[in-house]
Amino acid sequence: MDKWEGKSRGNVLGYRIFVWCIRYLGLNFAYFLLLFVSSYFVFASRKAFRAIWYFYHDRLGRNKINTLASIFRNYYLFGQVLIDKTTILAGIRHNFTFSLLGREHLLEMHDGGILISGHVGNWEVGTKTLAFLDKKINLLVFDAEHAAISQYMSDILEDRNVNFIKMGPDLSHMLEIQKALERKEIIAITGDRFVEGNKSVRVGFLGEPAAFPTGPWHIASYFKVPVSYVFAVKTSRRHYRFSATPLRRIPSLSNPMKRAELVTGPIKDYVSELEKTIRAYPLQWYNYYDFWK
Repeated sequence: MDKWEGKSRGNVLGYRIFVWCIRYLGLNFAYFLLLFVSSYFVFASRKAFRAIWYFYHDRLGRNKINTLASIFRNYYLFGQVLIDKTTILAGIRHNFTFSLLGREHLLEMHDGGILISGHVGNWEVGTKTLAFLDKKINLLVFDAEHAAISQYMSDILEDRNVNFIKMGPDLSHMLEIQKALERKEIIAITGDRFVEGNKSVRVGFLGEPAAFPTGPWHIASYFKVPVSYVFAVKTSRRHYRFSATPLRRIPSLSNPMKRAELVTGPIKDYVSELEKTIRAYPLQWYNYYDFWK
């Protein structure tokens, strides 16, 4: 099985086609078209198929027929959340509704903070529920993963309270993060993607050790801002539930040798929340590489 290299399937043309469909033919037609696209992607990559098969069959213990059905439904839901994200962030007319659990925790981010989510549900749409904070939300995306797509999204973005920060190998994104936090804004990042070569720790996840990046927690420690673990899951065709955990502060250490040890506890807490969410919504974890390698 392959490792994740900081990019996901999909391209700008696909986004443009679906944006056109949503605007002129409606959201239901875009969902209908997605049935054919999902069928193609199920078998388009054997490596991705093997990875998600392992997740449903070996980690969740589903039989072969149930696993195959789950894979198709996973791809179809993944397409839906991409369409929903594009629809909502672009300000295209829609009838989506949202609920928020943990509002009181987010209100405590007076001086900014970091929201750590994962590739489960549709964490980007959760930003629509955070208007009450009256703060800009900066979404960190991997340069290799979304360089062209995030630029396209920025071009059609209606909600100017959302900003994309591309993470590249030159660490220039750290300066953008610093400036955003100095303005007491919010940084949103995923904690369930490990790129080979980056610092990580291995913790138990769905019954087997897996590598999780230490970067999000090191950022919180370095800039002395609180973190909250957040997830936005799709509970019906037009409704999302956004949840946030109580704030946690990561102590600062000058000794770099002990930093991994420092963040292991908070990462375990995050993995516990991630696992709880995945078990409740197993069709909404969008992982297409060997996570446990």
